[in-house]
Amino acid sequence: MAGDGCKNNDSGGGSNQEEVQIQITGSSKAATSSTHEALLLTSPTKHWQWWLMMVVNMFFLIAGQTASTLLGRFYYNQGGNSKWMSTFVQTAGFPVLFIALYIFRSKTPPIQTTTSNPAPETSVTKITLIYVALGLIIAADDLMYSYGLLYLPVSTYSLICASQLAFNAVFSYFLNAQKFTPLIFNSVVLLTFSASLLGVDEDSQGTTNISHGKYVLGFLLTLGASATYSLILSLMQVTFEKVIKRETFSVVLNMQIYTALVATLASLVGLFASGEWMTLHGEMHAFQSGKLSYVMTLLWTAISWQIASVGVVGLIFVVSSLFSNVISTLALPIIPVFAVIFFHDKMDGIKIIAMLMAIWGFVSYGYQLYVDGKKARKTSVRVEESS
Repeated sequence: MAGDGCKNNDSGGGSNQEEVQIQITGSSKAATSSTHEALLLTSPTKHWQWWLMMVVNMFFLIAGQTASTLLGRFYYNQGGNSKWMSTFVQTAGFPVLFIALYIFRSKTPPIQTTTSNPAPETSVTKITLIYVALGLIIAADDLMYSYGLLYLPVSTYSLICASQLAFNAVFSYFLNAQKFTPLIFNSVVLLTFSASLLGVDEDSQGTTNISHGKYVLGFLLTLGASATYSLILSLMQVTFEKVIKRETFSVVLNMQIYTALVATLASLVGLFASGEWMTLHGEMHAFQSGKLSYVMTLLWTAISWQIASVGVVGLIFVVSSLFSNVISTLALPIIPVFAVIFFHDKMDGIKIIAMLMAIWGFVSYGYQLYVDGKKARKTSVRVEESS
């Protein structure tokens, strides 16, 4: 996920006068985010610009994630069966991110704030190894998601994916020093029960011809993918705080592009090593809605994932990585509604209860972030007044 556009950023170090730069000290992401937010809210113009950026990025994330999930299910429903192709398109559209990188670097006026001395330049070898390691983990994560979407009804799949917020709380506690408050604990419990209900509900298999064994495998792989995704977010946060030691829009975007490049190459290796590439021609001709539909489905799935990636990067930069993950989880209870409309998924009582519990868990987690942000803003104002 991340590709650069100028040599000053390809190692993650150095400074750039054409981008907003927030120096990170210690492990306080909340303080960094609130400092950035306080900077943007210093005038009425900056205030509405900040809200506009947040709303636009939320739309990109929710729309991109919803569209990509539904298109992924459509691919399988119409006769597609290549798990590696499904994995490949999740990251193959990463060149689209260069557009966002170019627009931001061209349009954003220079604003800079520092809370410490400039961070030393990160070793190219070190940052390359990190990109490769994260890219390979992302490829494995995408493959698990592909299997999960193949073996599960899309409504069940999306509700299980909501458990990523619970995993995020756990990994953030151990890796990012996030406090485990009663509200976050409540969210973890609710999301855990929500996923557990779907795991034991035999009716969640829906109307597909998938066997019970494959359903269980899909459930476990989707749950594992959700945990892995949350681990990836925490590892990226550790990289920003401990290795790169700064978090600008282009640095975050570079992380997205380079790790996506590695994941895409790994998916291609898997596609050819598994022999699935030999079935793609026949798969395209057998696609129920036609060859053109086959190509367009894969193309727009890839684009949709990258639209979601732009939203993820934007929210990380404008607010925080935690908020970005919360918003990505918000889309998951919405997807079952579209699944019922487009794919006629069965929406029984257990699924409805699981969806309500997932929404309750999301609200609980989101309110905790609101409380934390409010405290951080008050602290920032006091520090500003005292200085």
